Amino acid sequence: MITAHVESFEQNLEYLKPLLPIHYKELALDQDKVPLSPQFDKYVAAEQRGELIFVTLRKVGQMVGYFIGFIAPGLHYSTCLTCNMDIFYVLPDHRGNGTGFQLFKFVEQQLKKRGVQRMFVGSKMHKDASWLFEKLNYTPVETYYSAWLGD
Repeated sequence: MITAHVESFEQNLEYLKPLLPIHYKELALDQDKVPLSPQFDKYVAAEQRGELIFVTLRKVGQMVGYFIGFIAPGLHYSTCLTCNMDIFYVLPDHRGNGTGFQLFKFVEQQLKKRGVQRMFVGSKMHKDASWLFEKLNYTPVETYYSAWLGD
């Protein structure tokens, strides 16, 4: 059985680190130009300020998925406490059977407890998870584009 938990990012960083390269390999663009190099200190600092939510999915104690979001009043809407998703991931062997749905319903519950009023999430177009957000009744609001500007 897979269970969801709010946990400390800092205290679970060593368990998260082995999953990040798997996530990166499956989803990151421009891997030949942009290496995986997270600024873990920024995440820890945000967590210490109460501005980060880290939710894990665990199966028999093993981390099999996660959600990381940043919580703050909106830059354009200072009266609206907002969570902007940073990343989410579920290991391929643990997808299906509503695992992603379980993750996001749990995240929603936890954000409501913190007084968050709005949540923004995203899906990679080359590895589309829009079906999940549509199932959760989220409203599509924007499409992002990317262009490599380096050498």
